Formats: sequence, C-alpha cells, structure tokens
Amino acid sequence: PVRPYCYLLGLYLGEGYINRSARVWRLRVTLDSRYPQIIADCCRAMEDLMIGQHAYTLARGGCVDVSMYSKRWPSLFPQLGPGRKHERDIRLETWQQTLVNRDTEGFIRGLIHSDGCRVVANDRGVRSVRYHFSNRSDDIIGLYCAALDTLGIPWTRPSAHDVAVYR
Repeated sequence: PVRPYCYLLGLYLGEGYINRSARVWRLRVTLDSRYPQIIADCCRAMEDLMIGQHAYTLARGGCVDVSMYSKRWPSLFPQLGPGRKHERDIRLETWQQTLVNRDTEGFIRGLIHSDGCRVVANDRGVRSVRYHFSNRSDDIIGLYCAALDTLGIPWTRPSAHDVAVYR
C-alpha cells in the first residue's frame, strides 16, 4: 500500500534502523514518547505493510521503539547498509520514487514525524505554523527538499543540516 509505505519510508530515513536478527530482520523506529499519535501511526503503517503481523513498542527513557520483524525489510528499504545513514549515499530506487510521487505528503509527514517539528509562532501578534526538519545526511535533506518542491512548498536552509518551511 502506497500511503503506509511512503510514511514509513520517511520515518525510516529519519529515525529508523534495520538490523539482522537470527533469521529475520528487525525494523525499529525510535520516537518521542510525548507523541502517542505518531507512535500509533507508525505501528499502523508497519501493520498495514505486513498484514497479519503486529508492531510492538518498548519504552525506554523518553523514547519509544516501534519494531517489527520480517525477512522483507531489506527489499522494502534498500537504503539499508553498513554505517550511519549520514555517512553513506542514500538514494531512492526508481520504484520508491514512483511511490513517493504518488504520496509525497505521506513521505514528508514521515520525515517531519521523525526528524522534524511543527511549531506555532507568534510573530509580532500574528500566529503562523512553521515546520523545521533537521538531518545530518545531505542526501536525506535533498529528498525532503525535492518532495517540498514537488508540492510547490517554499523552504529555506537556515543552517547546513536544517530546512525550514514558514508558509
């Protein structure tokens, strides 16, 4: 399904991790425990992709790990590789880009829910919603900015690792 995949792809690129267990792979997305709806959305996306399986959560500190085991994670997220994501090339496969083009909003939502934030600013008495995204990977920032461009959303780069949307 396109919508849960694009959302989960955004979450994975932001705060996701895939590691090999005994005979299967484990996808783990670490989220802030203060946002139970995002945690629930992550669980639902995993479960919608892997019909009949259930995501599980583990609270630790101020975070919650949402996880699921499957042999299929490496084929669904071919960005898997040794080392940290910001230290290696991150590119979408053609089939992934096709899906992201079909649900660009879901992809952006996943990225914001993992490595971003939404704030309501009060600028000289005028309230406005702003979004900030931060990631150390130039490739992931490039994917985020390209998705914003696709939707015609203007953005700025206040620093090397940050992207801001003010309108």
